[in-house]
Amino acid sequence: MTYNNSLAYAKEQDEKDPLRSFRDRFHIPTQANGESYVYLCGNSLGLQPKATRAAIEQELVDWENYGVEGHFHAKNPWMPYHEFLTEAMAKVVGAKPIEVVVMNTLSVNLHLMMVSFYQPTKSRFKILIEADAFPSDRYAVESQIKFHGYDPKESLLELKARPGEECVRMEDIEKIIEEEGETIALIMIGNTNYYTGQFFDMKHIAKLGHTKGCKVGFDCAHGAGNVKLDLHNCGVDFAVWCSYKYINSGPGSLGGCFVHERHAHDKDLPRFAGWWGHNKATRFGMRDGFDPIPGVEAWQLSNPPILSMAAIKASLEVFMDAGMDRLFEKSKKMTGYLEFLIDDIKDERIGIITPRDPKQRGCQLSVQVKSANKALFDKITAAGVIADWREPDVIRIAPIPLYNSFEDCYRFASLLKQELLHS
Repeated sequence: MTYNNSLAYAKEQDEKDPLRSFRDRFHIPTQANGESYVYLCGNSLGLQPKATRAAIEQELVDWENYGVEGHFHAKNPWMPYHEFLTEAMAKVVGAKPIEVVVMNTLSVNLHLMMVSFYQPTKSRFKILIEADAFPSDRYAVESQIKFHGYDPKESLLELKARPGEECVRMEDIEKIIEEEGETIALIMIGNTNYYTGQFFDMKHIAKLGHTKGCKVGFDCAHGAGNVKLDLHNCGVDFAVWCSYKYINSGPGSLGGCFVHERHAHDKDLPRFAGWWGHNKATRFGMRDGFDPIPGVEAWQLSNPPILSMAAIKASLEVFMDAGMDRLFEKSKKMTGYLEFLIDDIKDERIGIITPRDPKQRGCQLSVQVKSANKALFDKITAAGVIADWREPDVIRIAPIPLYNSFEDCYRFASLLKQELLHS
């Protein structure tokens, strides 16, 4: 696509954007002078939909008016509340409703999934992750290995980029699975790497792993709401994600969990159980043995926090109104424009380490500051940009198709160029 480095071009693209009105459905943080920040940090915390306050207040009013009877008589009855989120969340991640549930938080869900899908034996006990996995994933994986009596030094395999490179090559993933597959119990990768923004081919990796008898799961924290996951057709055994980044549900909000439908009726899968995963028809019998609900709902533990779910519900309604295909289309175009603008600065001190191929990334671009000096990040922050610094030398920026604009991209690049010229 042909881009143009001008404010007039950016504004023209915004005028043509069929999703431009959705920006008005979000609160955009403002500076002390009243001007909006250039907010490019939705990969860390998404902005608040304007509908969120009313959604939460509705539940507060129903709690006030009904007390415990709100479980049955609230406008959105609390007893089945998580079910109100299922269909929309399934569309966001490309799954069937029986495969998706909103519950707990990401790391809790990851542990619950590993209880079921990491079953090491003397001959098959290893877990394959990225060398630069998000710390929570590494901590969770290492603790599971130790829990089963194995040594992470022998049981943890790492996918590493080649010397001088930042992203992992698919041929290197293929090689390690081919060589180590008979000893790998679980492949557990962040499907979109938090640091580089690299989006892995989940379907290909799942096929490689399953051919070798491995279970395959993905942490989709940086993928859900950002890239086309297509979890069902990818064939992965499980996936987990948070909802406060691209799904805009508020700080620390609930996570999501996917378990492929081929496991839906397997009552013999080992799992940690709680009463909310028990057969709904007999749940309040209270004295029955655990009878898991078919599908991923069986992994639920406790009745859910309604106020948090209300925020998720409000955000998912925005997603459904926008349409996932339209969001992905805009994301690809806008991220390409931002990439063009950064390249056009032509300064050897910065470079994009995120893959250039749009099929291998979402909207995040990771800009490496080759001097490894956070001063540049601090300057653009002071100039009105909210982005994210990751040690040792990366500024992460993410133009979100729901609320960012082409003008945001232009303003960011102009500010970055200006600060580089003065440093």
